[in-house]
Amino acid sequence: MSSPTPLIPLEPAGPGRARSRQGVPERSRAPFRPKNRRRVLCVFPRYTHSFGTFDHAFPLMKVRAFMPPQGILVIAACLPEEWEVRFIDENLGAAADGDYQWADVVFISGMHVQRGHISAINDRAHAFGKLTVLGGPSVSGCPEWYPDVDLLHVGELGDATDAILARLDASVARPARQEVYTTEERLPLAEFPAPAYRLINLTEYFLASIQFSSGCPYLCEFCDIPELYGRNPRLKSPAQVTAELDAMLARGNPGSVYFVDDNFIGNQKAALDLLHELARWQKERGYPVQFACEATLNIAQAPEILELMREAYFCTVFCGIETPEEHALEFIQKKQNLRRPILEAVATLNRYGLEVVSGIIIGLDSDTETTGERIVQFIQASQIPLLTINILHALPKTPLWRRLEAAQRLVKAPGRESNVDFLLPYDTVVEMWRYCVARAYEPEAIFDRFDYQIAHTFPNRVRVPNSPARVSWANIRRGLGILGRVLWHAGARSDYRARFWRTALPALRRGNIEDVIHVGLVAHHMILYARECLRGEAEKCFYGEALPAPEPASVA
Repeated sequence: MSSPTPLIPLEPAGPGRARSRQGVPERSRAPFRPKNRRRVLCVFPRYTHSFGTFDHAFPLMKVRAFMPPQGILVIAACLPEEWEVRFIDENLGAAADGDYQWADVVFISGMHVQRGHISAINDRAHAFGKLTVLGGPSVSGCPEWYPDVDLLHVGELGDATDAILARLDASVARPARQEVYTTEERLPLAEFPAPAYRLINLTEYFLASIQFSSGCPYLCEFCDIPELYGRNPRLKSPAQVTAELDAMLARGNPGSVYFVDDNFIGNQKAALDLLHELARWQKERGYPVQFACEATLNIAQAPEILELMREAYFCTVFCGIETPEEHALEFIQKKQNLRRPILEAVATLNRYGLEVVSGIIIGLDSDTETTGERIVQFIQASQIPLLTINILHALPKTPLWRRLEAAQRLVKAPGRESNVDFLLPYDTVVEMWRYCVARAYEPEAIFDRFDYQIAHTFPNRVRVPNSPARVSWANIRRGLGILGRVLWHAGARSDYRARFWRTALPALRRGNIEDVIHVGLVAHHMILYARECLRGEAEKCFYGEALPAPEPASVA
């Protein structure tokens, strides 16, 4: 009994990501044979509390973090077998003093939003006199942000990785000045090892993740993916992906697996090949998991892909809709969303059993004082239950950043959670964001949208068998435990319990326990998170400066 959950991508897949260009060479990698033994501590920093981390659902699920960090686990898998490796995900708990004392070298990875935590880990390692190495998407995009780290790995897995391993084999002494290693020849994605799942317990995570491709062909103004990862998607083989799924299940079944690809259909032929393999894999193993992915909205124009996604038990797709206003989509170069009316595209995805999750941006140059009301109307018309609503923040190395920099519209000021000098007054943009969040996540509104999904989307999914992979005693006990906590906290203790039961009771009478779990978990998190937003206790942009995350309440 797996419990469906909508999934929000947080960490770009793969290890460090370089400012990849078309035609960057690739090469195979010979195994590195060290002369010395080393002890490597891999530390992943905490995420910022946000729409998509589902913190408030953790106690109900009895999990401790959102999803395992693919990148640093891939790096851990690349380390020589002769070296001892420890992995600490600080979303589960901070590394202990003994971990730092044990290590010869400390590896760190993370995104821009984790910048403060990255620096804190580096400082702590240095307090113990340990050499530090930083890789991942943030340092690959902005190495200048990290002057105090000893060794920087800029770019993807490749020759820079080999050079760092050779350097560590020769010496783990801290250098007199920072050393920067930049990937010039990347390892083909088809030769990436499976992440080091042996170092984690998957049952501690809300969901699992997997990578198939890297890169996106589109050039949305606010997005750094094409410049960081390239426009021509690089690919793993379908057999490689299913082998990783088998390795993942050997460490526990999370129930849901999210494809963290930048755009799942960046190469549609490759996506078709993968989906055939995934459908076969699911049938042979009794549909042990459900899948989700991120894709551009033009996936609605690919019926063969959608039918195979249904057959492979894809239940959720995250689409960056960004705004329902067509002139705004033109302005931000999100023209792929204009190939078909947005509401029609969302309805098409629903007909294949795909619940749509959407990103919405507030603060675009094309916004007016009535944009907030049009967003709320779109949310009601689309019946999308979950939308991440963020205030615009300019990421470095994007066309948006360069345009605003040239216009001297990049700002940083105390108490301001965006670096953009909006054309509308800042307070107007913030109030519009508050209005949209409040209206979207009123209990009546979110449960109404879920009622629509229960009636019009969920029944269109493939009927999965009651196989041993799905209805083992362990899965049944886990599912009933989650259901009990959902019913207690949403159905008994919450102030929205009457509205919860209007959705839950009909579903329970039909035996749709998974629907009740799914709706209860997501709505509970979103209602509580929206209230934090309105109290000023949550960040307005996932890429902005992080506020301290409240600790989830304990649940009996």
